[in-house]
Amino acid sequence: MSVDVKYRTSATATGGRDGAAKTADGSFEVKLATPKELGGAGGPGANPEQLFASGYSACFLGAMKAVAPSLQLKVPAETSVTADVGIGPRSEGGFGITADLTISLPGLDRADAQKLVDAAHQVCPYSNATRGNVDVGLKLA
Repeated sequence: MSVDVKYRTSATATGGRDGAAKTADGSFEVKLATPKELGGAGGPGANPEQLFASGYSACFLGAMKAVAPSLQLKVPAETSVTADVGIGPRSEGGFGITADLTISLPGLDRADAQKLVDAAHQVCPYSNATRGNVDVGLKLA
């Protein structure tokens, strides 16, 4: 598969799950902390699953906005996407993640909302990256 890259960014993490991460351009910097559920101390700081959930939800909403005109639909201003990301041991060994997206499209007919969600799931880079590797659930709120 080839990708015609239109934008590239870079981030560096140090210290692993109990360290920090920041982008090369300095626009984003975050302290990292391992959740208690994964054997960490918890406390202040984000974790990779939270960052993934934030990125996926924002990207999916962007994908809906991108495909809406081709479906003669408009994404309502109050639209939201919530990504619930889980992590745990896989039966095959190692760890895996799951993602469940809950999409709220207030004021949009349910059938149109489903068409929009289905089309966005085909073009969203996160959906394409996870397809066949991560169990992703889609649910209209």
